[in-house]
Amino acid sequence: MNDRRPSPDALLRAATRSGRGRLKIFLGAAPGVGKTFEMLQEAAERQVAGVDVVVAVVETHGRKDTEALLAPLTLIPRRRIDHHGHVLEEMDLDAVLARAPALALVDELAHSNAEGSRHAKRWQDVEELLDAGIDVLSTINVQHVESLRDVVAGFTRVRVRETVPDHVLEGAEIELVDLPPDELIERLKDGKVYIPAEASRALNHFFSKENLSALREMALRAVALTVDRGLIEHLDAHALAGTYAGGERILVAVSELPGNDEIVRAGKRLADALRAPWQAVHIETPRSAGFDAGQRRAVAEALRLAATLGATIATVPAESVLDGLRTHMAGMRATQLVLGRSVRSWWFELLHGSVVEVLLRESKGLAVHVIPSAFDGARPRPRPPAAGSWRGHGFALALVAVTTMLALAVQPWIGVGPVDLIYLLPVIVAAARFGRAPGIAAGILGGLAYNFFFLPPIHTFTIADPQSVLTVAVLLALAIFVASLADRLRTRASIGSRSAQENAAVAAFGQALARSSDWKTTSEIVSAELSRMLDLSVIVFVDRDGQLTPIAAAPADASSLGPVDQAAADWAWTRGEVSGRDTGTLAAADWQFHPLVTSLGILAVVALADADGRAPVPADKVMLLSTLLGQAALAHERLLLEDRLRDISVLQERDRLRGALLSSIGHDLRTPLTAVTGAIDAIRTRDPDDPALASARAEVTRLRRFLDNLLEMVRIDSGALAVALEPIDLTDAVASAVHDLRDLIDGGAVDLQVPPDLPLVQADPTLLHHILLNLLANAATHGGGRIMIEGRNTGSAVTLSIVDNGPGLPEQDPQRIFDAFVRGTGNDRRGGSGLGLAIVRGFADAMGLTLSAANVEAGQGARLTIGFPIR
Repeated sequence: MNDRRPSPDALLRAATRSGRGRLKIFLGAAPGVGKTFEMLQEAAERQVAGVDVVVAVVETHGRKDTEALLAPLTLIPRRRIDHHGHVLEEMDLDAVLARAPALALVDELAHSNAEGSRHAKRWQDVEELLDAGIDVLSTINVQHVESLRDVVAGFTRVRVRETVPDHVLEGAEIELVDLPPDELIERLKDGKVYIPAEASRALNHFFSKENLSALREMALRAVALTVDRGLIEHLDAHALAGTYAGGERILVAVSELPGNDEIVRAGKRLADALRAPWQAVHIETPRSAGFDAGQRRAVAEALRLAATLGATIATVPAESVLDGLRTHMAGMRATQLVLGRSVRSWWFELLHGSVVEVLLRESKGLAVHVIPSAFDGARPRPRPPAAGSWRGHGFALALVAVTTMLALAVQPWIGVGPVDLIYLLPVIVAAARFGRAPGIAAGILGGLAYNFFFLPPIHTFTIADPQSVLTVAVLLALAIFVASLADRLRTRASIGSRSAQENAAVAAFGQALARSSDWKTTSEIVSAELSRMLDLSVIVFVDRDGQLTPIAAAPADASSLGPVDQAAADWAWTRGEVSGRDTGTLAAADWQFHPLVTSLGILAVVALADADGRAPVPADKVMLLSTLLGQAALAHERLLLEDRLRDISVLQERDRLRGALLSSIGHDLRTPLTAVTGAIDAIRTRDPDDPALASARAEVTRLRRFLDNLLEMVRIDSGALAVALEPIDLTDAVASAVHDLRDLIDGGAVDLQVPPDLPLVQADPTLLHHILLNLLANAATHGGGRIMIEGRNTGSAVTLSIVDNGPGLPEQDPQRIFDAFVRGTGNDRRGGSGLGLAIVRGFADAMGLTLSAANVEAGQGARLTIGFPIR
């Protein structure tokens, strides 16, 4: 019977992804294996199936076969960024969002964006596309995975700077693009990856066969782990039982006995050999309450060692070690269990059983690794009775005495029969108050007192009636059972009470952090609450102008660090690793430093120290500290996001005011311009041959067109464009635009080559008219006098090109002509506003049209082309 319930975490993750786009990553071992080629092939198949596909950014690296696959796809023009005198092209995130395709292609996921981009990394751009509901195909090499960067650097001697966090890959579908090392080396030699000079150098360094083999193995394992995580999440969300061992999952059980370090290291070696995730767990049972300081320290050191070696750690409360291990193994679907076996006497195993033997008998689909040398066989020395133990036994004796006097007092009314049950009261009270041993002592003392005072012959320990012997034996057995049961309930209640207190403290901590609204208040709450709950000195450090600076401390005077402590703090800040006291890095420090790390990076560092010089984090507080630090990190992340949101709000308000100002200026100038135009026309009726009037009329028309462009740019920036697509005949649209610009192009030849049999195109009539007006005005202004308008049917699209015979466009980047305030060169002595072609791009993007710019021939004119997809 499967009594499992769906995992709330798995259901929450599934619900979170339900409104997002889906990310598919093509993972390769090295450049040149064909990731981009495979991505483009899948994109082409989806486009044939009717999916709206656009290319946000794809790098062909000059490979002809890749360029051929790219040609039929719709390209979103890249955004140009001026970076220290060099023009860089980046993905135009806003254009992709405005286009809102079903699928976007974003090559090179680990790419770092140029300074001035909205996000520092391209994977952050992809996250925004996914949040908008757009599916994304992307590519990445295994050396760019954050958790594998150091491993790759260890054998390639190349440390990559551009990485992608592991959580991005965890939520994605991964497809491995595999190529054997020998074939990849042949491709490299043939010049299919790099140019010959670079290929020769690469073969002697990064692309050696041993490096490629190791990278290929890492890529295969990375894909296997990703598939395994997806399988586990699906099983948890649907409450399916079983291990489904598609990948290995290792659990290491640690106890309070000596030799834990051997067990943990054995688990680490097994995890490394299998390249599998692993976890160290301690099962907290009722007997854990009786651990002394040495046993607690052994558990803490074992968990700390496991965390240092890369394991996740957990403490699980349970009725018994066996029950706890069963539940935890089922929850994490472990396939390998590593545990030690202590030396026990035969009678101990007969009475209590052996955890190892039971697990070996029950291990279906579970490999159990027993470390027999983990314990040296030495039994722990018996501890001397504590003062509390003597008090418990004294309390039991007093309770029995009081119960005896009570029984003697009521005996005349109830008789001897029920008296034996009265002696269960001190057993229950003593066991519940002081534990099992005082409870058993109360039971033995109660049995002796019952015999001495109530069973004939009284005032002796002699029992004359054989039935009374049975009564005393049953009373003693029942007393021992009740004492054990009461002690177990007491311990369970103690563990539950402590867990409830910790949960309440964590909830209160989270609520306090939620109410804070600035960095200083949040840091003060973190330091004060950690100090109170863990009884430690706490300092919170944040970055201030490139310097790690203490912002809050508890107690207030705990803010002085020595040189070693400062070095440990800097290590935690720069590396994102725990350092300082009781760690593997700068252990001579007095403080232990924990970085607060989120997906946005390292946001702060928390320093912990014990006033008595002990280990800062005891075993029973390890999980509590981890939870508190996680909440503190999320609180600091929220503050950082709020700061960024405020900055964005300021920019949006500035843009709104700028748009309102420009709109007001444009509307206020239209009325006087209309009056001026009417006055000039009235004067020309009386003197039509005056060249000054013709020039004035042309300038007013030009100014009117500039104001129209200004207003249209405001509409584009504010997102106020309303697009209404309808079938349009390009012949009529072109003729109407030429007619409206007859004054501007008067004297210049217009060669119309728009076939009348072109298919109708889908466009907004008003927006298309503005596009044609601006393109023709640009050709008339910057061309050499002759304009050709050419229409073609390419099969997948209808194109309309405006060609002039002017000086042409800049060779290095002709597409930049569509950017705002970029002006071309030509015979116009007055120049242009630089807005006309930017408006063309804005309108074209709004209608889903494509734009391209190219030179006809060197110095022989420019060709600006609109692409209308055939729908």
